[in-house]
Amino acid sequence: MSSKKVNLSKRQYLKTSAKLLSFALLLTEIDIVWGAKILGVRIWPSDDYTRITLESDTPLPITQQILTNPDRLVVDVQGLELNPTLKDLVAKVKPNDPYVSQIRVGQFQPGIVRLVFDLKEPIKPQLFTLDPVGEYNYRMVFDLYPTTPPDPLMELVKSSAKKESALTKANEEIDLIAQFATKKEKEAAKVPAAPVAQAIPENKPLPAPAKYNRLITIAIDPGHGGEDPGAIGAAGSREKNVVLSIAKRLKDKIEGEAYMRPYLTRDGDYFVPLHVRVQKARRVEADLFVSIHADAFIESRAKGASVFALSQMGASSSMARWMANKENASDLIGGINIKTQDRQVANLLLDMSTTAQIKDSMQVGQSILKQIGGFAPLHKARVEQASFAVLKAPDIPSILVETAFISNPQEEARLNDVGYQDQIAEAILRGIKEYFSKNPPVARRVNS
Repeated sequence: MSSKKVNLSKRQYLKTSAKLLSFALLLTEIDIVWGAKILGVRIWPSDDYTRITLESDTPLPITQQILTNPDRLVVDVQGLELNPTLKDLVAKVKPNDPYVSQIRVGQFQPGIVRLVFDLKEPIKPQLFTLDPVGEYNYRMVFDLYPTTPPDPLMELVKSSAKKESALTKANEEIDLIAQFATKKEKEAAKVPAAPVAQAIPENKPLPAPAKYNRLITIAIDPGHGGEDPGAIGAAGSREKNVVLSIAKRLKDKIEGEAYMRPYLTRDGDYFVPLHVRVQKARRVEADLFVSIHADAFIESRAKGASVFALSQMGASSSMARWMANKENASDLIGGINIKTQDRQVANLLLDMSTTAQIKDSMQVGQSILKQIGGFAPLHKARVEQASFAVLKAPDIPSILVETAFISNPQEEARLNDVGYQDQIAEAILRGIKEYFSKNPPVARRVNS
């Protein structure tokens, strides 16, 4: 065989080997993508928005399109084959979901699964992916927002219209009582004083009823929710569920007060980003913001309730700093769409907090801490401070109440006891009432 033929055979062999290697690599890449596993599917409906989450072991590309007549959102997920976990998504849609009537799932093409969301009204979708964090792997998130978002202030005004009217009427009665008392005092002053021997013991008039010129709005913020379970106790209790139960009890108690009205930043199991919680409180023109938590610590023996206020000068203790860092990580776990978040506005909002706001927060926090200390152990007998993102409303006194440590088995059991939940809610209410009796609300401010 000539050397020319030998060289040609070698070149052909090398070319063939290179092609086979490239083909093998291509098959490997296809196998990696097509072999992706869906680890879980979840739906979190709320009036604010509906969130659909697909969790997978690898990131997957997605495309979307909006169709009308009827309204639908069509999402294609590449690199997937239809499996039972994906099919489970169909059964997870709840009848009371405000925005999704049903979901259809099918194999659109080899390696492409199509999701069709049949909508109850037009929506503005936000689709994004999240990297692994905490106990989660990769997540594809579909947030379906209404094209016309609900106005929380208008809803609050409507729901409290009767109470507002009753307060106005009560104030009118208080004014009449005051006028009558003044008239009696003037008439008594005209009557000559009786001789000392015949003096009648003076009956001091009863103090006039407290008068509030308007309803006091209390924003109640149950921590965590939805994708973010918060801390989890040894018995499996989830912080998000415990604090929502306490928050609803507090809401009911505030509803029973003639001069107060409550507003929940979330009233169900769904996630609200930290800065949105602050914005919600400002939109309803809240006079006080109370964030309710039941956190965990690295040591299970940690116990006792705590109350926190904002600090602009660093944390008051290493525990307070640890707590703030942990709570501020809620957005990472709950999942926010970084691309659509207005960072400049959010940062501006969170940097405007004033010395007056912090001073007021410390006062109301101490009132609540004193009430809780009347029946439950305290972690610290004074209000602690740290840079909690959720407390950075510039013009609203804001506190964070750690009702107990869910990481402590004894306190976890107490947190699940409806009696303790009611005691905590009652203590928070008494603290709020004490604060406002000394610091009545000023004229309604105008938010920018």
